[in-house]
Parts: sequence; C-alpha cells; structure tokens
Amino acid sequence: MSGIHLVKPLRLALAAAIIGASVFAFGAMAQDAPVFQDDPLAKGDTPEAHKGYETAARSDRTDAGFGDSKVDATMVLRNAAGQMTERSLSFSTLEKESEAVGDKSLVIFNSPRDVEGTALLSHANILDPDDQWLFLPALKRVKRISSANKSGPFVGSEFAFEDFTITELNKFTYAYVGEEELDGEMMDVVERFPRYEKSGYTKQKSWIDQTVYQARKLEFYDRRGELLKTLTLSDYREHDGVWRAHKLSMVNHRTGKETDLVYGDFQFKTGLDKNDFQQGILTRLR
Repeated sequence: MSGIHLVKPLRLALAAAIIGASVFAFGAMAQDAPVFQDDPLAKGDTPEAHKGYETAARSDRTDAGFGDSKVDATMVLRNAAGQMTERSLSFSTLEKESEAVGDKSLVIFNSPRDVEGTALLSHANILDPDDQWLFLPALKRVKRISSANKSGPFVGSEFAFEDFTITELNKFTYAYVGEEELDGEMMDVVERFPRYEKSGYTKQKSWIDQTVYQARKLEFYDRRGELLKTLTLSDYREHDGVWRAHKLSMVNHRTGKETDLVYGDFQFKTGLDKNDFQQGILTRLR
C-alpha cells in the first residue's frame, strides 16, 4: 500500500513509510508503471480476502510509475520521558519493475556525528527474505542483516529493519474489515497477514482513505498478536500526480517511545538506476 512511503520511505508502510513511504502515481505517470499481475495466493479465496486485496492493490498501484525518488528528512526520537534527539538523513528509492519483485532503497544518515555515514541498503523481495545491508562507518564494514534480526530496531528508532520493506503488495494476504471514519474522513479498513517467513508481526491493520487511496494509519501486532506499534501518516502532498505523506509518526505502545520522520521536498525521475543500489556502493559513500 503506497501511502507508506518510508523509503519508498518507510510507503504502505513506516511506507513511506518507516515508516513510507513506506510506500503509492496517477495520470501522466501511468505509462511508466510496472507490470501489474494479481497473485492468486495473496488475493485469497473469500469475498473478504478479495476485497481486502483489491483495496490494498488500488492503494499500492496509484503510486506506480514514479520511477525513482530522492528526499531529505529529519528523524526525531522521543523517549518515554519526552527527551528528544534529532537526526538528518536522506532516502533514495528505485521503483520495482513488476509486482513479482520489490523496490530498492538506500537510507543514509548525515548527522549527528555518532550516526553520520551509517547507511541501510534494502532490496525488497516478496516471499524470500529481503536483502538488507547495513554500513557502519566506525567499523568501515558492511553487515548483512539476517532474516532473524529484521524485527529489531533500526539505529535506535521505533522503526524496525522490516518496516523499510513492507510496502510490497504480494508479501501479504488480506481481509477487508469495513469502513470507519478517521479524522473526519471515511476510510477502508484492511487487515493484512505476512506470507514471508520470520516476520516480526502476525498482523498489520491499515486505514486507507477513500479519496486518494493513501494509508493514514497502520497498526502493527507482534508475534503474540498484541498491538505493538502504531504508525500515523499525515501532511500528504501531491507531486505531479504522486502522493506522499510528509510526516510519519511511529509510537511504540510497549516502551512509550516515539519516532517521527519529517520529509522535505521529494524529487522524482532523477536518473537513478540499479547501479546506484548495489552493495558495493555502501563503501563508496561520502
């Protein structure tokens, strides 16, 4: 679901996204859209599953055709006592060629000094484990993130490594819950269930507006089925037919900690290609 441009930012899902982004173009960009093909297993075999899938697919596919994007952002971390820390970072995203594969993304921290130069490269997959590499400048080494560690926190934030690759439609099965009003707007409410192994979540629940089909809220349920985190997406703006949330707020209900991602101006079709998202690029970053 494209409304979460975490690093798509974290489009839907922080996902933008964490988390959109995470993660999602209309009109003039449609001719550049990746190939659409429904996955029967993701679509399911009940009316609720079909409608959930179709609602999620409509959200995800409204973003298709953006090609690539760049954006600078500020990450604001708050602990349970309200103490705040800020970081500056940049996101780059390369759109997938079809729904059989995922987007590629690169996150680079620019400040403060203790995280400067830290970078996360992600190649989102569908059912196979996502390929993710973390560059740690202090050690001058690239660390591959194992599938068992993807539910861990990303650089001390409330976004998990997994949250940077949750925007792919066919990673999940779906169930349509119904309609609900949120902040004065009618939403379609959809639950989705990870198909890929070792997910840190048993379920995610999303609220998608009925006007421009973007995710406005996403709940994350842990492996025990309990509500763990809530992502709120706000300050949506249209960029030549592409909608992006410019603020993503993730709240951890267990710890009381919060992380905001506040995005600047997005640039699209900047000329990025797959060579800008190879593992070797991490050791050449400045």
